[in-house]
Amino acid sequence: MNEVEAFQARALGGVAHGFLGRRGGVSIGDMASLNVGMGSTDDPALIAENRRRAVGAVLPGAQLVTLYQVHSADCVAVIEPFEHRLRPHADALVTDRPGLALGILTADCAPVLFADREAGVVGAAHAGWKGAIGGVTDSTLAAMESLGARRERIVAAVGPCIARASYEVDAGFLARFAEADPENERFFTEGRRDDHWQFDLEAYVAHRLASAGLRTVEMLGQDTYAQAEHFYSYRRSTHRKEPDYGRQISIIGLT
Repeated sequence: MNEVEAFQARALGGVAHGFLGRRGGVSIGDMASLNVGMGSTDDPALIAENRRRAVGAVLPGAQLVTLYQVHSADCVAVIEPFEHRLRPHADALVTDRPGLALGILTADCAPVLFADREAGVVGAAHAGWKGAIGGVTDSTLAAMESLGARRERIVAAVGPCIARASYEVDAGFLARFAEADPENERFFTEGRRDDHWQFDLEAYVAHRLASAGLRTVEMLGQDTYAQAEHFYSYRRSTHRKEPDYGRQISIIGLT
């Protein structure tokens, strides 16, 4: 695991970005190796080194900017770096300033990266089910437009997240989405247990983006739960009764 593994999207070609997995870091044990989650019980010095490596793999020399993620629909515009302890409580960020590496942490939730190349505006969103149904991607698009982006030019990619085959939910979960829009039932298939369902988070997020007017939306189709050698997964760690779990990072920025 000596080399940082960065998955890229064709839709974001020409823009510095990467959906990073767990390879290429210095953490050990259950959180080996590129754990970037400051909220984990991992050694802060190892996490700092992992974050340095992550930025170096995507946008060398850039200043990493991350959030205190709370599964909200809130998005912030970043004009300059802020101290880690002063991170806003939000789940998406946008910028038009070169040299900033916008970072979103995930461990099953969907990372979404955005770009309007012509306007020079990029964005990143953390779309767990709460943020997704709450409109975090819509908030990101609106914030990008406030910086001069045009919706018809914005492209987006949905990165590695838990896939439908690995994401079993109960009937109450399904009901939340059906109440929001009856057509959301198409993102659910019958589960392996009675009164349980398999939810397609990736497809739902992509649908929200397309419904918001984006013409180009790419799905990477990588299941975080099923690929332990490549990704961290909160749900997998829970099922294995591991004491903690790592977080991977997705980064985008302007050169």
